[in-house]
Amino acid sequence: MVKKRILLSIFLLLTLILSACGGSSENAGAGEGKKEPIKIGFSALPSWYLWHLVEEKGFFEKHGVEVELVWFPVYADSLAALNTGKVDGNSQALLDTITPLAEGIDLKAVFITDTSNGGDGLVSAKEISKIQDLKGKKIGTEIGTIEHFFMLTALKDAGMKESDVEFTNLAIADAGNAFLSGNLDAAGLWEPFLSKAVEKEGTHKLVTSAEYPGLISDVFAVRGEVAKEQKEEIEKVTAAWFEAVEYLKENPDESIKIMADAAAISAEEMKVGLEGFKIFTAEETQAAFKKGNTYQSFYYTAHQNAKFLEDLDFISEVPDFSKFVDRSFIEKELEQ
Repeated sequence: MVKKRILLSIFLLLTLILSACGGSSENAGAGEGKKEPIKIGFSALPSWYLWHLVEEKGFFEKHGVEVELVWFPVYADSLAALNTGKVDGNSQALLDTITPLAEGIDLKAVFITDTSNGGDGLVSAKEISKIQDLKGKKIGTEIGTIEHFFMLTALKDAGMKESDVEFTNLAIADAGNAFLSGNLDAAGLWEPFLSKAVEKEGTHKLVTSAEYPGLISDVFAVRGEVAKEQKEEIEKVTAAWFEAVEYLKENPDESIKIMADAAAISAEEMKVGLEGFKIFTAEETQAAFKKGNTYQSFYYTAHQNAKFLEDLDFISEVPDFSKFVDRSFIEKELEQ
């Protein structure tokens, strides 16, 4: 059933792409006359709320680039928006970038935003003490996202498969609410929904990404034509992002408050949420953008993620990641 659902999802996605093929050229052609703002999509992940810090502190203006931040309450919608050219760039999981790459959509990895270190996981009632206890239980998460794949990974490592549980497809926020209301036995969530879910008495984090170091990497990806035709603007966006990374490090209390206010959560909740992620510096991105045989290498992580998708028949073959990684933006940032 999983394979059938994914094949249907891919078909629907390709239909969207074909119907929107004219839309991707709007920003690309904006170089004639006044340029349109760079549209950046992002969703509810603590590390991605850093875009609000970039905007609030005026770092876009400082680096001379006009940006429109586009908020997506449903994460999957941000993926579709990038794939169909409705946004120029998006903050998204590396794993969620592989399927469009395999389908021939030209995307470029500009920099690594973060890696998950406990920021993703499965929550459950405390009486469910191990993964095997999920057999026959109701689990909810958003199909086709990193949480779905994380759930499958955890089940597979426990010698189980999706058919062993009663799976419900829900947007991440809805899955968290359904779990809190008692309609689910477990849910696959990311922060801040993950920590919020275990505030309920009698619940706990059954398994998190801290037990799978390097498995979940998040990137800022842009469309290929944007990387080529608006290279200078993306360089400025990169500079603005990493200035915010440094500002967060040097001014954590102020930065966390700005991000928390934008997320409509408390500063303490944002602080806890951020602890589940390692936000990358430009130097760390450059180091990861080298080939290797451990999860310290972005290429290795991408290949392992892709092999997992290939084994599940989500993709037909592993794409060429050398064409996906564009090191020029990080190299330009480190030159300055």
